[in-house]
Amino acid sequence: MKIASIVGARPQFVKLAPFSKKIREKNHEIIIHTGQHYDVNMSASFFKELDIPNPDYHLEIGSDTHAKQTGKMLAELEDVFVKEQPELVVVFGDTNSTLAGALAAAKLHIPILHIEAGLRSFNRRMPEEINRVATDHISSFLYAPTEAAMINLSKEGLEDISYLTGDIMVDSLKLALEKSKGRELVNEKMGLNKEEYYLLTLHRPQNVDNYEYLSNLLKKMNKLDLPVIFPVHPRTRKILRDYAPNTLDETYPAIRFIEPVGYLDFINLQANSKAVVTDSGGIQKEAYILKRPCVTVRTETEWIETVNSGWNKLLAPDSEDFIEQIIEHRPLNEYHDLFGQNVAAKMSEIIDSMELKF
Repeated sequence: MKIASIVGARPQFVKLAPFSKKIREKNHEIIIHTGQHYDVNMSASFFKELDIPNPDYHLEIGSDTHAKQTGKMLAELEDVFVKEQPELVVVFGDTNSTLAGALAAAKLHIPILHIEAGLRSFNRRMPEEINRVATDHISSFLYAPTEAAMINLSKEGLEDISYLTGDIMVDSLKLALEKSKGRELVNEKMGLNKEEYYLLTLHRPQNVDNYEYLSNLLKKMNKLDLPVIFPVHPRTRKILRDYAPNTLDETYPAIRFIEPVGYLDFINLQANSKAVVTDSGGIQKEAYILKRPCVTVRTETEWIETVNSGWNKLLAPDSEDFIEQIIEHRPLNEYHDLFGQNVAAKMSEIIDSMELKF
């Protein structure tokens, strides 16, 4: 079968690695990189570190407004689909690349497989929520990572095309940890001892686009009981540099601002931290799989299982006891396997048995 895998952002490269390796055993895969993430540490390094085949097409779309970025992707993807005539288009997650890949395929009557289907934050102000809901409803096959995702799909009338596969990130993390063995990693180079620092990631517009809001958040993080390691997205770094009255080190002495790191380094930063503080959906899940406490700087999450387990805590950025909530967060419940095992193999088996039709 000829399969086109659409990726464009960090979480999708990570999910693609084990998926691509498995489906290529029996199928012809072409990889289309939209260029949504284009910084070396957020794109090219992932392909190298995880042994992902180089993209067959790199569309180099780059940054823009949601509408313009998605529109450019649609036009470019349609041209590739017309040329390559794939029998199945695979999209991952909830980015603009996901929606554009699904829409372009749907218009050309190509069956669509959505990996990581059924997630719902129930917050329609999040662009990701619009992307994931729309993609689920125009897809031909849905791979759900959890029971909760399956329940969401059933409530929306999509049960007949949904499969409970587990989460492909389980395989990705296993691969990353194996590849890390015998390699000097960034946490070692920085002299960081296990569980003696917090790891911070922020990227959602509501947390980073307004400097005053972002600054208040960082001032709170600066008062924690341990140093904070903050790999800064290029866009966020520009906002800080443009508006901070002094250098970042002077303004926030307890926070170490570093460039985005490769996947292997980032996973090891997570695995050795005291806790992860994030607004990312994918990192909430990674922290859980790595058995690290997580504090999510949001008021809702699409990964509600991690909150119900006690390992993840939702924390509004404007909470008066923000600092105390992070310091005192300790998982009280036992650890459960929420996301399955050998997920890529299960996904591949379903693909091999599919009757492709639109």
